[in-house]
Amino acid sequence: MTSERPKKAPRPLGHVALVAAGPGDPELMTLRAAALLAAADAVVADPDVVDLIAAHAPDAEIVDAVDENGLPLDRAIRAKRVVELARAGKDVVRLMAGDPVFDGSIATEATVLHRAKVPFEVAAGVSVIGGAAAYAGYPLLGTKSRELREVEIDSVTDWAPHADPSITLVVWNAADRAPEVAKALIAAGRKPDTPIAITRGATTVEQRTIASTLEDLPTAVKAAKQAGPGIVVVGEVLNARDKLSWFETKPLFGWRVLVPRTKEQAGSLSDKLRRDGAVPVEVPTISVEPPRTPQQMERAIQGLVSGRFQWVAFTSANAVKAVREKFEEYGLDARSMAGLKIAAVGEQTAAALIAFGVKPDLVPSGDQSSQGLLADWPPYDAEVDPIDRVFLPRADIATEALAAGLQELGWEVDDVTAYRTVRAAPPPAETREAIKTGGFDAVMFTSSSTVRNLVGIAGKPHACTVVACIGPQTAETAREHGLRVDVLADVPNVEILADDLAAHAETLRLAALENGDLTWRPSRRRAGSRRRAT
Repeated sequence: MTSERPKKAPRPLGHVALVAAGPGDPELMTLRAAALLAAADAVVADPDVVDLIAAHAPDAEIVDAVDENGLPLDRAIRAKRVVELARAGKDVVRLMAGDPVFDGSIATEATVLHRAKVPFEVAAGVSVIGGAAAYAGYPLLGTKSRELREVEIDSVTDWAPHADPSITLVVWNAADRAPEVAKALIAAGRKPDTPIAITRGATTVEQRTIASTLEDLPTAVKAAKQAGPGIVVVGEVLNARDKLSWFETKPLFGWRVLVPRTKEQAGSLSDKLRRDGAVPVEVPTISVEPPRTPQQMERAIQGLVSGRFQWVAFTSANAVKAVREKFEEYGLDARSMAGLKIAAVGEQTAAALIAFGVKPDLVPSGDQSSQGLLADWPPYDAEVDPIDRVFLPRADIATEALAAGLQELGWEVDDVTAYRTVRAAPPPAETREAIKTGGFDAVMFTSSSTVRNLVGIAGKPHACTVVACIGPQTAETAREHGLRVDVLADVPNVEILADDLAAHAETLRLAALENGDLTWRPSRRRAGSRRRAT
């Protein structure tokens, strides 16, 4: 009698989640959606939302949801791929663009999962119409508009039922046929002065809203010169746009701004630009590396701990980072600076010190530069100062102006190379092409080296690109490279530089609107010749 082989235990099914990405802005994705992506082994994503995977699920397997020609697969086929992955024991996220609960696409794929006996959950997102209304600046219901009605343009055979002024009407797939909708609604009895709006690219920096009335819409559409899919909304609620519009009115709305900085330094400036509505594109132009010979830095750190110095002067966040890394290498921390006087050349450097756990004793009260620091630095006084030596960790290419100024004040200076700055590798070809052909609205130079290195690795910015510089020296370097400086910060601070760029952008916008010109972004008004110094 032969014994039967024991049956293998079935492999446990992986967890499956059908996740809505939302209307367009990646930050509108829900916390639940972000958590599911972070835990996913594999993600099957619509082509429009693949970029979200890198931000929330960098280690997940990306499963193609397109065929060999790059076209989206049928939804049922995509669902079958999810089934296969789940049966292989993987936790799977099916990431869908837009609002699949509303448009019914989630039901198609959920049906396939149900038939395959694969359990799933649904993480709903912000609705497309809700997101569009919030970002375009109007509510969907109000005191006069008591009903929200959504229709597909091709499904409407009679517009009379939609002529009631108490209805907020949303017409899908009608952006390019909005004048046709307006004409039909007037014929059906809706007042000609009823507000109507077309919003394309809702919740993204490409959002554009044409706001008019039913009778004036054809003229507004012709002037705007826009085309493509979008949402059409009709109703009195649109009158609130004058008070509630906040997104498209940001001073740098939609601007692509080139940020040529070291990768470590770009974050705070990019965050500020995003708050002003811009799309920052970070291009590292400088790579920060350790000094070729570490002995000088090692001796300085030993001297710092043993009491050799009275002061430590930090001239950049990179200098703070270099000292901090050396401390950590030796098992030290911020407590080793107890008893020392600490100077920072500006607010950004001071912030890096505070993050390290060190509060600077001296930050320039005026110009945030080496000269500003020297203006506030006390002269050496043998009766007051027990030690006459300053530790100055700096870049290999830094000028000797600060060291010379401190020596004139009576201090001995250990001028030490804490890090080297070298030119970074060129950016991708498409970025270089955009720089040279006017694909960027502005470029922000935060040092002379960023000017030299950007031109060296990518070429000159196009004539139409607004050039913003953090200080006079940086501006002079830009002019030496044939660039005209449009914005010069009043104070050498990156946030102030961003504010000054925003103010310049607002000036350009208002001037364009006065002339009836809706195309005011520099990248959309490309000149034919390269920028020259004036």
